[in-house]
Amino acid sequence: MTNMRKYLLLNIIIISFVLFLMPFTQAAEETRISLRSNYRDLSVHQVQLISNISIRRKHDYGFFGYSTVTHRYENKPINEDSVVINHATGLMWHQSGSDKGMVWNEAKQWVKDLNSRGYAGYSDWRLPTVEEAASLLELNRTGGDLYIDTVFDTRQSGIWTGDENDSASYLEGVWNVRFKGAYGAGNVSWCYENAVNYVRPVRSMK
Repeated sequence: MTNMRKYLLLNIIIISFVLFLMPFTQAAEETRISLRSNYRDLSVHQVQLISNISIRRKHDYGFFGYSTVTHRYENKPINEDSVVINHATGLMWHQSGSDKGMVWNEAKQWVKDLNSRGYAGYSDWRLPTVEEAASLLELNRTGGDLYIDTVFDTRQSGIWTGDENDSASYLEGVWNVRFKGAYGAGNVSWCYENAVNYVRPVRSMK
């Protein structure tokens, strides 16, 4: 066999191998878990039925549990702002969130101010839904005594969502996720809007 034929045969083998692998690589990269991004008024029962969650213990205000999502986190600086991209869900998170806790209306204003500044070059940041926030709950404590990956700032022990529980009594009830929990898991529960939680905004990537 001449050198030219050997060269052509080698190229054919390489090209065939690459073409064989492409569908598998693309499928792995494109597989995403879709989480609800629009806000809803949710009862305790409805929240206890959300997907991609393993519940360890139910209670009257929600549940203790953890996410079953296999995360693919990437900590990335953009315009000197730090974000965390989860390639498993197609969500971009504010890496740290607010430095202090605040009531729900203040949390919504905090996100508006963030959008006015164009954090990381984007102006579509929002409070997460309860499904999105609960997806951050880890099976084990990884951030000190918190059930959240250390790719995030671990000062935020609990965060507000944009979902409400309007059946909660005379005050407005709002769902929150707390990374300090009990029964070996984080806590998803509703509380009144005048309670204090941190803010960790999120945005959906296209």
